[in-house]
Amino acid sequence: MNDLQLIENALYSYIPKGVTYEQNLIDSMDYSLKAGGKRIRPLLALEFTRLCGGKDENVLPFACALEMIHTYSLIHDDLPCMDDDDMRRGKPSNHKVYGEDIALLAGDALQSLAFSAMSAPETVKNVGTAASCRCINILAEYCGAVGMVGGQVIDLENEGKHADLATITEMDRKKTGALIKAGCEMGCVAAGATEEQILAARKYGENIGIAFQIMDDILDVTSSAEELGKPIGSDIENDKSTYVSLLGIERCREVVDELTSEAIESLSLFSGDTEPLTKLALMLAKRQN
Repeated sequence: MNDLQLIENALYSYIPKGVTYEQNLIDSMDYSLKAGGKRIRPLLALEFTRLCGGKDENVLPFACALEMIHTYSLIHDDLPCMDDDDMRRGKPSNHKVYGEDIALLAGDALQSLAFSAMSAPETVKNVGTAASCRCINILAEYCGAVGMVGGQVIDLENEGKHADLATITEMDRKKTGALIKAGCEMGCVAAGATEEQILAARKYGENIGIAFQIMDDILDVTSSAEELGKPIGSDIENDKSTYVSLLGIERCREVVDELTSEAIESLSLFSGDTEPLTKLALMLAKRQN
């Protein structure tokens, strides 16, 4: 079984079954969880656990929780009160299929399900109380008001404005980078890593998180809706400041390479096999969708 299938099987096992009155909600949650995606965040958690000598089964609940939080954020991000996008991952957005009310509640329910997975008795038994609590705290901080949600607020408040590079970088550290960083740190914590290793993982995550968003901005200009599975050109249409509008495509590609090199350099602190994480960083820097 490959890593993606391992994550998919674990992720789908958390979808509630045997319900009656809430079935429409469960179907909505299931629809977005199974819509595909790269599963970058859970893959990072898995790879950092392995790098630190941990077990796959111990980190999987935390990896799945990350993807649940990410999926909820995408559902909410597509709502008319946010980005108002009709397509996600090549399929109609959740609210186009289930309505705005159920889509909103599906996102809420996925967020609750994430913390249920991380705090389940079996999870705590396998990883230990201290590690479980720390992972829960990491995700709560990185997805909240000073993390992912805060980044979305910065995005909303800068609509129609020409934000500077510092503002865009701060927004993306939170909106995009926070959950990527969370995956790296949680993977280390679940494996009992040292504080030095956790800090190194954080640096790796911070760098590839910003690189990931810069690539998104590049692809919004150079790719197609078919390739990306979502609308393109909305940043230009909305006169929105991006890395591309501020730096140009050529400089953006240079920054992506610089950040990727810094991420790979941060792995030098680890004594295990860093090749999978090196390859992942390089793949994200050259992706086409």
